[in-house]
Parts: sequence; C-alpha cells; structure tokens
Amino acid sequence: MNPTEGDLAAKRPAEQPVERPVGIDELLERVRQELDRVGPKDAYDAAQAGEALLVDIRYAALRDRDGLIPGALVVERNELEWRLDPQGSHRAPEATSHDLRIVVICNEGYASSLAAASLRQLGLHRATDLAGGFQAWRAAGLPVTPREPES
Repeated sequence: MNPTEGDLAAKRPAEQPVERPVGIDELLERVRQELDRVGPKDAYDAAQAGEALLVDIRYAALRDRDGLIPGALVVERNELEWRLDPQGSHRAPEATSHDLRIVVICNEGYASSLAAASLRQLGLHRATDLAGGFQAWRAAGLPVTPREPES
C-alpha cells in the first residue's frame, strides 16, 4: 500500500519560518543595543575598584606587538565561553559568578561586542565590551605593559 500525499504531509514537521539573512553590520548593531558598552577610562576605573574583570581576547600576535593591559585576564576567543562559564569544568578561577561584570576587549571593539553577547547567552548578564577596544585604551594613555617573552 502506497501512502497518499496527505499522509506524508501529516508526518512532516511543521515548517519553521525562515529568517532573512543578517549581515555582520546589522548583527553587530543588534548585539550592541543589548550591551552597556564602556569607554577606556570607565573600564579602567571599574577594574581598579574591583568591580569588573577585564578580559583580553586579542590574538597572540597583537598582544606581542602592542602589549598587555595590566591585570586583564588573557583568554583566546575560541576558549572564552569555556573559561568564563561559572558552571564550566574548564573555567578560569576568576569566573566566580553569573553576576560578574566582565568587560571584553579585542583590538578595535568589534569582535568583543559579539563575544560579550555570547557570554550573555551563558547567563553572564553583566558582560559588555570596551568601545574602541585595546586601541582606544592605548590612545587614552591607560597602562600597557610589554608582553614578557615566553621561556
């Protein structure tokens, strides 16, 4: 016995509406609407007061070239969620709570917005990023130390 077209249609899952593709500029704009982005001086002051964890996600070549932000936790972007999830088995010691205020820093403040949005999806509701990234930090005259050569 061959199934009828109606029988086959009844067995298919309901089709989900297809969202239109979003370009990176629109995605970035949407993500940033949810973030309370901070400037370099505010990020510095919050870190100095122990009110925020600065997280540098720049890749090694940029850190080698431009230096490090003293006290910032360096986490490669591809490890970010695993290292900052307070419930994760691979979390960094600094990842103590979902209430932790995290300021993600990339080179110019683009990738960090997307990274902060990803952390928010993990429940880190106070995650945000540094507007202008490391370059804005350095331009503001805030502390930068040369990267120490690895032994």
